[in-house]
Amino acid sequence: MRSSGRPSDDILRGPIAGALLRLAGPVVLANVLQTVYQLTDTFWVGRIGATAVAAVSFSFPVLFLFIAVGGGLTIAGTILVAQAEGRGDGRQVDYVAGQTYALVTLLSVALAAAGAALAEPLLRGMGAAPDVLPQATDYLRLSYIGLPFVFGYFVFQALLRGVGDVKTPLYIVGATVLLNFVLDPLFILGWGPVPAMGVSGAAAATIGTQGLAALAGAWLLFSGRRPIHVRWGDLRPDLGLARRIARLGFPASVDQGMRALGLTVLVTLVAGFGSEAVAVYGVGTRIFSFVLIPALGLGIATSTVVGQNVGANQRLRARRATAIGTWIAVGTMTAAGALAFVFARPLVAAFVPGEPVVIEEGARFLRIMAPGWGLIGAQVVIGGGFSGAGRTYVSMLFSILSLWVLRFPLAWFLSTRTDLGMEGIWWAFPVSYVGGAALAVVWFLRILRQPTGDDDEVEERAVAESTVGQPFGR
Repeated sequence: MRSSGRPSDDILRGPIAGALLRLAGPVVLANVLQTVYQLTDTFWVGRIGATAVAAVSFSFPVLFLFIAVGGGLTIAGTILVAQAEGRGDGRQVDYVAGQTYALVTLLSVALAAAGAALAEPLLRGMGAAPDVLPQATDYLRLSYIGLPFVFGYFVFQALLRGVGDVKTPLYIVGATVLLNFVLDPLFILGWGPVPAMGVSGAAAATIGTQGLAALAGAWLLFSGRRPIHVRWGDLRPDLGLARRIARLGFPASVDQGMRALGLTVLVTLVAGFGSEAVAVYGVGTRIFSFVLIPALGLGIATSTVVGQNVGANQRLRARRATAIGTWIAVGTMTAAGALAFVFARPLVAAFVPGEPVVIEEGARFLRIMAPGWGLIGAQVVIGGGFSGAGRTYVSMLFSILSLWVLRFPLAWFLSTRTDLGMEGIWWAFPVSYVGGAALAVVWFLRILRQPTGDDDEVEERAVAESTVGQPFGR
């Protein structure tokens, strides 16, 4: 058993709301800093002009698509580590961490090579304009080369969160953000002997800072200076455990991949209205990614709390944690939406000063989607609860419905078959929020009505095969 005084003690026995907020607080702050990291890129790129912003806007969804493929494995690692921690099996925590780290590292190298080779064809297929394509290609290709560093830090962060250590990743992110403040303007605009790299400078700064973060994370994992201590022997391939990680990670990868691919497809649709429209979409979605942080933090916290309580055979407490986290997320995101609605114009203007068309349309985009942000909060936290219980496929289904059944078809119809034009794309966002949240709430209420021993046959087989995938109600 793990010793007392660890973060898991409060997760398994303390007040649920307090445990969620203590976990979510550092996660939210770390994600705020990570988003500040991205917004710093957008800010300095915006000093070059709307074409440069459009280049980054085109590249971001394609880059995120590749990150999503490997991101599912990090989520699987979080779930397995959390459940082992809940059982008090410290050696299994370390072993699962080592296997996850090895798998993610190998996958990141493969994805980096594929992404660098496919960067230009992907951007051409998305409809990047001739004036945008060269900058976007350079930025994307360099970003792909740095993927192993990005994944190295992501897996470290995910594993520590599984055992309830959310402060260490926060400290590392804070250091990278400070360094990025210096490197971004230096590489993008140039200074002294350092040449101006333009849009590519943002990618170069990311490689430098994420590389340092990945090295720091690896040192902490292998030195045993944090709750997880990975030995070199833990990296030797274990095909049985690898299959379990893949079984959990595949739906999570599809979930994130569907989100990324949805962004990519929408960029293609938006591109038909010109580079300024792409800049509007890029700035609007970046602002939304910042506002979404509290819900994402609560979703991660909920996943950790649920995972550890499922591992400790406390399913009722796992259900209660999901319900409490959902209400907190709805309130937080609704308040954020109200603020974004009121201050839409200055928010957009902060990123693209001197671009009146982009500012006007960007403000309209924010005011259309902001009132529905509370619904996104509900979907994210409920999805996090199901993921922590091993049901990663449920969150995947939420994404498929929200993005592919509702958002994209509606965006295409409203923008091409009605007089709304580009504004039709913006209206597809709140409609998809309603649909995704409705499915999440209905599914969770169904679980709440089940007795603690009531599970479907598929889940029975999953539990019989391994210790993962244990549902709320078992």
